[in-house]
Amino acid sequence: MYVVYLNYFRPAEEADALLAPHIEWLDRYFDSGDFIAAGRKDPRTGGMVLVKDMDRAQLDAILAEDPFVAVAHYEVTKVNVTRAADAFEGLKGI
Repeated sequence: MYVVYLNYFRPAEEADALLAPHIEWLDRYFDSGDFIAAGRKDPRTGGMVLVKDMDRAQLDAILAEDPFVAVAHYEVTKVNVTRAADAFEGLKGI
């Protein structure tokens, strides 16, 4: 799977203006089963998305569709989950 960090390079107010289309983008990929979890950073300097394993070029194409590309840089890390607490066993092999 991938851990994708969004790091704002523009003020949060500019991100707020793009929030509705960003949430629509998130919903589309949660509905397709590609996104596992997402949320804001605290303090609010960006966000994070957990993404199921896929071809990196496919992930890059999905990220390029996010309206937040105008306000955030993306840091992508591929993770191979080999251990998980009982409640999160489903993350293994994603």
